[in-house]
Amino acid sequence: MPIELVNSQKDQPDNSGLRLVDEPKEPHAFPALEKQFVNFIFLRVNPSWRKLPEAEKQEFKNEFAAVYESFRSDFLLFSYSLVGFDSKADLMFWRIGSSMDLIQEMTAKLYRTRLGSYLETADNHLAVTKRMMFVSESTEDRYYVNAGEKKYHFFYPCAKNQDWYDMTAEERDALVEENFMVGRKFPNIKIHLTHAFGFGDREYLISFETDEPKDFLALAEELRQTPASKFTLRGMPVYTCRQRPLMECLDALG
Repeated sequence: MPIELVNSQKDQPDNSGLRLVDEPKEPHAFPALEKQFVNFIFLRVNPSWRKLPEAEKQEFKNEFAAVYESFRSDFLLFSYSLVGFDSKADLMFWRIGSSMDLIQEMTAKLYRTRLGSYLETADNHLAVTKRMMFVSESTEDRYYVNAGEKKYHFFYPCAKNQDWYDMTAEERDALVEENFMVGRKFPNIKIHLTHAFGFGDREYLISFETDEPKDFLALAEELRQTPASKFTLRGMPVYTCRQRPLMECLDALG
């Protein structure tokens, strides 16, 4: 699936200064802004979970799954196992929807289950969709995430150093386009970029979906050699995730 670059629409600065205006006679009707909230929550199970009797664990997993599925109509929901791939987390949920409150409500209800009492948050990232730089060959509206198409998901939050922002917008765009040209060599990798600035200490959440992990490793190696890479802060956590049905993810916890 080839990808293409689309230019973001830049907001024009308002140089008119602060001014007083009359109260509107009628409420102003703002156009609906079609954006989505994107959440990646990484969970780790307490080792004491594995000591429970099998029948009890199954009962707890069924309860947890029922709560998870009750939010199926509110989100695009994808479950991933990290067991055997990572020591920081065992489970990841990728949630995409229009309500921040529902993200919080779902998380709270999952924690209130009996299995939830054995889970702790290893990492949690919230972002919002904007006009994305990397898109697929489709003409879909890029305020929306077309997600969950591949087996493997490689995720990392991204932050740039101050030198990046000292450059002009044209210079930054040129570096991004160079990275884009590297990405075109790997048409079977789908790249997602969402904006996290303001929600936490990360600016972007970047993730890669593919059915072939070796291709992602090759892409990551090439991207590391581009000029833009020197502006990326190191030390960010990177997660390797395998998409599976929820119950398979829970069974993998032991």
